[in-house]
Order: sequence, then structure tokens, then C-alpha cells
Amino acid sequence: VQLVESGGGLVQPGGSLTLSCAASGLTFSAYVMGWYRQAPGKQRELVASISSGGSTNYADSVKGRFTISRDNAKNTVDLQMNSLKPEDTAVYYCNAKLLSRSVGFWGQGTQVTVSS
Repeated sequence: VQLVESGGGLVQPGGSLTLSCAASGLTFSAYVMGWYRQAPGKQRELVASISSGGSTNYADSVKGRFTISRDNAKNTVDLQMNSLKPEDTAVYYCNAKLLSRSVGFWGQGTQVTVSS
């Protein structure tokens, strides 16, 4: 299984970025896909997830600003991030997990820095 994130970078507060994760080596449509982030000195936290059927879940801190979506035909999951804040600065990781399993697969991460 391989998860490859892209789209990170430096953006000013209030700006937008879209992260993409391309998955291979798995039956993509069967997996819950998630975006997590880890800021320096903090634990990794769930940002958003989307089920195989398209149900979504968001951390309270990003509700109304971030949107997760998936394309089962292309094996991709995106995270549209709007109204970015400095506290959104972190390494963002893509995750793929089956509901029946306690652990999943991780990508290598992509850095998002929100700063003026």
C-alpha cells in the first residue's frame, strides 16, 4: 500500500490550499480515508475523515473551513482548506483504514505552513 500526499506549502493567513492523496495497492473504495496533522510538540490529531460511502467527519477546529472529498475512480482523497490560520500549521498525513482494523496505512506527510 502506498499513500502519496501533495499540495502542501506556505500560505498567508486567510488563504487556501488543497491537499491531495493518491492511493495505490489497496481496494480504495473499501477504506475510510482520513487526513491527520501533527504540529511541533503536539500529538497527531484527526482533521477530517470520509467513509467509503461518503460520510464525513471533521475536527471542531476546522468545521466550516475544510472540506474532505474522495474520488473512488481515481483512488484519491482531497482536503480543501480555506480561511487558513497560523494554528493550522502542521505536517498533514493521509491515512487509509478499514473499519474492521484498529490501525491503517500512512503517507509520508506534507508540510503546511500558515504565516505572513
